[in-house]
Amino acid sequence: MLSVLNISAYLFTHLDDVAAQRAILRERALERSLKGTILLAEEGINLFLAGEAGAVRGFVDDLRADERFAGLTTKESWSDAQPFRRMLVKVKREIIRMDHPTIRPGAGRAPAVDPLTLKRWLDQGHDDTGREVVLVDTRNAFEVDAGTFAGAHDWRLERFTQFPDAATAHRGTLTDKTVVSFCTGGIRCEKAALYLRDAGIDAWQLDGGILGYFEQVGGDHFAGECFVFDERELLTPELAPAGSAPGV
Repeated sequence: MLSVLNISAYLFTHLDDVAAQRAILRERALERSLKGTILLAEEGINLFLAGEAGAVRGFVDDLRADERFAGLTTKESWSDAQPFRRMLVKVKREIIRMDHPTIRPGAGRAPAVDPLTLKRWLDQGHDDTGREVVLVDTRNAFEVDAGTFAGAHDWRLERFTQFPDAATAHRGTLTDKTVVSFCTGGIRCEKAALYLRDAGIDAWQLDGGILGYFEQVGGDHFAGECFVFDERELLTPELAPAGSAPGV
């Protein structure tokens, strides 16, 4: 059975004590024998953790006891082995680097579309007002190559900091359409959707990203697997490591 719980989570929330939080969270994670990566910045937290289910969920419960992290939501998947080699807690300038400091999701999110609504839009070929829906993949090219939504715009990004320039170059293909940006778990499209809206595009973000879509919808309208940054590398729409049957 798949016995190792893997979670991904992020939250844009102001932190003025990142150095202190780094020490606290590292100690808590090691006490629970967790492995993975936690990124901290003034703008918030981004984490990927794996371990025994009770230990992982207990860590998250402790984290949410701090009101700044109370709104943290996690996406869960399972594996038969620990996909991380060590426990890292890092302080960064941004939890997802875009190099556009005016884009601050903590001050207000772009509108989000939930996975079931997106599926309905894709099934019917337009949004609820009849407008064409355009999907924009905000991930790096090698991630897109592993799998993406059918017909999604792929700008062959090598890193997320290239997104603003690519968006400007392709702006004409997005005008007067309902644009939905997406990524693995939602963090990149938080900033991408805000950037697009600042550029005058009617942009939404896919709530929960691809992993949230897999959890609620499955693989409808998606071709391939979702690349993840751990030793599993690829997850199927059943949220199982590629090559493993669900529950095995």
